[in-house]
Amino acid sequence: MIQLDILAVGNLVRDDEGRILEANSTSVLIRAEGRLIVVDPSTKYMRPAVKTSFKQIGVFPKDVDTVILTHAHRDHTENLDLYKGAKVYIHSGSDTEVPGATVIDGDEFEVCPGVRMVHTPGHCPEECSVFVEADRRYVIAGDTVPLADNIRRGVPPAVNTDPGLARRSMEAVRRYADVIVPGHGLPFLVERSRR
Repeated sequence: MIQLDILAVGNLVRDDEGRILEANSTSVLIRAEGRLIVVDPSTKYMRPAVKTSFKQIGVFPKDVDTVILTHAHRDHTENLDLYKGAKVYIHSGSDTEVPGATVIDGDEFEVCPGVRMVHTPGHCPEECSVFVEADRRYVIAGDTVPLADNIRRGVPPAVNTDPGLARRSMEAVRRYADVIVPGHGLPFLVERSRR
C-alpha cells in the first residue's frame, strides 16, 4: 500500500496589499512498493523540519530515488541538494532550468503504479500536481492549490500566468481528490457535496 508522509508543512505570508512576505512549500514523501519519492523539497528554512521528519520516519534522504517538482519556483526546490542520487522530474514549460532534471511532456506521466504527474498549469506553465491512489485519492497540488482557501472560495492562485486555466486545473484536482495537500499548508479533506 502506498503511504504519504508530510515532511514539512509549508506556509504563505502576505502583507496587507497581498505581496508575499514569506513562502515555504509543503514537502511530501511518498512510499510506494520499494520507491521513495519526494514531492517539492521546499526551502532551506524548512530543511531542519524535513531532516527531523526523515529521522522520525526512519528513512534517509540519500535513499530517496525520485524527486518530483510541481514547478521550478525556488520555494519548492531549494532543498533539492538533499537528494543527490534521485532522479528529478519536472513538467515542460519552465523558463528556469533545473540541472539534471528529466522534463516531462503531455498531460500525464506515471511515475510508478498509483503515482501520476498530472499537468495542471495556470499558476505557471510547467505546474503539475501528483495524483496518488492510496487508502484514499490524494493530490499533492503544489501551487495549483496553494492554500485550502483557494478551493473553499473557488479562487485561483493570486500569482498566476492564466487565471482561467488556473481555475480549470484547480477544478480537476478537486474533482479527483479525497484529500488535497496544498502547496503551502496542511492537507485537507475535499467536501463530498462540492465534488
